[in-house]
Amino acid sequence: TALAAGFAAALVFACTAATFGPSDNVSPGRSSFQGTIARIDAATAKRMTGVSWRAGCPVPLRDLRLLTLSHWGFDGEVRKGRLIVHRDVARDIVVAFRRLHAAHFRVRRMVPIDAYGASDFRSIEADNTSAFNCRYVEGTTRWSEHAYGRAIDLNPFENPWVDPRCTCWSPSGQYGLTRSGAGVITKGGPAWRAFSQSALNWVSQSSTRQR
Repeated sequence: TALAAGFAAALVFACTAATFGPSDNVSPGRSSFQGTIARIDAATAKRMTGVSWRAGCPVPLRDLRLLTLSHWGFDGEVRKGRLIVHRDVARDIVVAFRRLHAAHFRVRRMVPIDAYGASDFRSIEADNTSAFNCRYVEGTTRWSEHAYGRAIDLNPFENPWVDPRCTCWSPSGQYGLTRSGAGVITKGGPAWRAFSQSALNWVSQSSTRQR
């Protein structure tokens, strides 16, 4: 499908809104899955502008959607997280997270990257699952898939991007060796199946430098 061609999710093998902030993701909710899709309202747009979004980005704010999604936290409680994604993949991502929830796949935290000043490294260090961020592929002037809202970094501490040419960024290299533990993506595992069954493609983080 067109969605399958356009979406990338972070993977490693060898990857209506309240104020954005890390505390947004720590209030336990009901155990059943809840997922909503909302347009970017004026207050959300104001928080994003000049941070994760700016004039000249390849996607206008009107084409983005704010998802509010239930997920299992690392403490075994059900949490509510937020992702900003392209409208074309919003429904499929809700379905994928419904499957993650049913499989009790753990997600550390999930808030828009504006909470970290749009810094990928700050977000990664917080083990924050995020999607939209209007930025280039590192070291280039080519737009990242994140700049289109069509890439997700899922538990990036457990599933770190590692440049095969060096050890530039490996905050949790032990996970790359053992490939086990809560929130770790494995080939054929719950996260793999959840996104694959929703016709969303995986792109290995180890195959390219910072999408």
